[in-house]
Amino acid sequence: MIQRFQIGKRFSEMAVYQGVAYLAGQVPEDDSQDMYGQTKQVLAEIDKWLAQAGSDKSRILMAQVYVANISELPELNRAWDEWVADNHAPPRAAIEARLANPNWKVEIVVTAAV
Repeated sequence: MIQRFQIGKRFSEMAVYQGVAYLAGQVPEDDSQDMYGQTKQVLAEIDKWLAQAGSDKSRILMAQVYVANISELPELNRAWDEWVADNHAPPRAAIEARLANPNWKVEIVVTAAV
């Protein structure tokens, strides 16, 4: 059975199926912050959704990071390195992309074991 969380007309925030949680792209709520601040917000949202699924950041299977400006990657990495679980850094891709909101600096998608 597929479980969907916070279902909207266009997408759900998370789906869980056969022990795997699939999160939608998480974005910052306060888009006035710099890359470091926006990244910390996004990582907190990921923590919240993973906890709701019965998982946590040590169980992330894959992360896809989308940044509006790749030159800001060091500030994203600073927040990421403070957050990522010791000895559980997941496979990760970092891609420069135009994001849906021009004020967003980062969007992160994760898949995690439950």
